[in-house]
Amino acid sequence: MTASAKPLVGLTVGQSVIVGGDRVIEVDEELASAFAPGDRLVVADDAVIHLRASDVGAADRAVQEATDAFALLNGCSDQSVTAFFVTAAELLEDSAVIAEITAVNEADVASALERGRSVTRLRLDARMVADMAAGLRMWAEAPAERDGLLGTVEHGSWRIESRRAPLGVVGFVFEGRPNVVVDAAGVVRSGNTAVLRIGSDALATARGIIERVLQPALAAHGLPTGSVGLVDAESHGAGYALFSDRRLSLAVARGSGRAVASLGAVARSAGVPVSLHGTGGAWMLIAEDADSSRLAAVVEHSLDRKVCNTLNVCCVPRSRAAELVPVVAESLARVSDGRPGATVHLTDEARPHWPASLPGIDIEAIDVDGLGAEWEWEDRPEVTVHVVDDLDVAISLCNRQSPRFVVSVISEDPDTIQRVYEAVDVPFVGDGFTRWVDGQYALRAPELGLSNWENGRLLGRSAILSGSSVHTIRHLARFGDPGIHR
Repeated sequence: MTASAKPLVGLTVGQSVIVGGDRVIEVDEELASAFAPGDRLVVADDAVIHLRASDVGAADRAVQEATDAFALLNGCSDQSVTAFFVTAAELLEDSAVIAEITAVNEADVASALERGRSVTRLRLDARMVADMAAGLRMWAEAPAERDGLLGTVEHGSWRIESRRAPLGVVGFVFEGRPNVVVDAAGVVRSGNTAVLRIGSDALATARGIIERVLQPALAAHGLPTGSVGLVDAESHGAGYALFSDRRLSLAVARGSGRAVASLGAVARSAGVPVSLHGTGGAWMLIAEDADSSRLAAVVEHSLDRKVCNTLNVCCVPRSRAAELVPVVAESLARVSDGRPGATVHLTDEARPHWPASLPGIDIEAIDVDGLGAEWEWEDRPEVTVHVVDDLDVAISLCNRQSPRFVVSVISEDPDTIQRVYEAVDVPFVGDGFTRWVDGQYALRAPELGLSNWENGRLLGRSAILSGSSVHTIRHLARFGDPGIHR
C-alpha cells in the first residue's frame, strides 16, 4: 500500500522522522521551534538536517538558471564556447578587472582572519590568478567533443553510432578557494552547466569572479550567462539544499572529512550521482635500496605547503632506519626554516632513530593504529614517521589505514616500483615527490577534484575529475533499409 505525501509545515517535539527505512529519530525542542513553513528536512547517514527556506530558495533559483542555460547551450557553437574561454582568460589578465576582484578578496581574507579562519587557500595572489588564466586557455585549446563519435556497430544495412553527449547540470560544493570557480567552468567545454556553492569565506570573491569575468565572457559570445552560476548564500545548509535537488546530473563535493561524506549522503538519498573529493594526504614508502639524497629532496618538496597531495606519513625500512630517519628529519628542518617550527609524530619504532638536536621541531608520540590521522596544518609542517620491517608491511599499512589516495615509493629498482604500483590500492603512484598529483600540473587538464578510493573506484575514466570527464553517451541508429524488423 502506498501512502500519499503531504507538505511538511511544522514539527512537534517527539515527532518521529524515519531514517534508513527502519529507524527513527525523534524531533527535539530545538528543531521543532526552529522549523518553519517552507523549510525542509533531509536525511544523511542517520542524521536529520534542517534546511531553511532561504537556503532552499537560493539553491532552487541557481539550479533553475543552470537548467534553463543547459537547454540553450546545446544550440551554441563550439567556436563560441572556445571564444568564451579565451575572453575569460583575457579578463583575468586585465589589470583593472583583477584590481577589483583582488580588493574584494582582501576584504574576504580580512574577515576570515578576524574569525580565526585559515586563509592559505583563500588569498588570491598573482600565482593563483595566472594559474586560473592558464586553465581557461587549456580549455580553449581542448578538443570540442560535445557530439564526438566514440564508435560504430555495423549491422549490414543499418548501424548504431555511440556519441558523446553533455551530462546536464553539475552541482559543486567547494571549500573557500577562489580558483575553483574557474575550474568548474571547465564543464562548459563538454556542454554542461555548473552551479557552485562555495565556502562563506570566499563567497564575495567568487561572486566577483563570476560577475566580472565569467558572465561577461559568456554574454560576449552568445552563451547563456546562467551556464556558470552561484548559490548566493552563506549558510552550510545551502550546500545540502543544492545537493538534494533532483535536477542535478552530478554532485561534486570537494573539501575534507565528515562534511564531504554528509553531502554525498544527501545527494545519494535524492538519487543524484556523486563524485566526492575529500580526505587526502600522501604516503611515502621507502625501500631498502633508497638513495638518501633522493629521499631528502622528495621529502622536502612534498612538504612545501598543505594541500591534499602533501606528504602525511613516511614509512622507513628498519634495516636502514638509523641512516634514513635522520634524512627525513633534516628535510623537515629545512622545510620549517623561516616558519614557526614543525611537528613530527613518531611511533615507538621510529623514536629511537630521530636525531636529538633539531630545534623548532615538536615531537609527539603516535600509535601504529593511528597512522591514518590526517594532519591539517597552516604554517607549521606536520608529518608522521614510522619504521617498518619491510616494504610488504608498509604496503599493508597503507592499504589498511591510508585514505588510499597518493603513494610515493622511493627505490632505485624499477621492479620494486612496479610491485608497489600493483599492490597498493590507490589511484596515484609515483617514485618522487608527492605534490605532482594535480590535474593542471600533471595532465594539463584543469581539475574539478581529485578522487581517492575510500568509497570505491570512481568515474572509471580517471581519478582526476576534469571538465572533459563530465559526459554521457547517446546512441543514434541509422537504417538503410526501411524493411528491417525483429
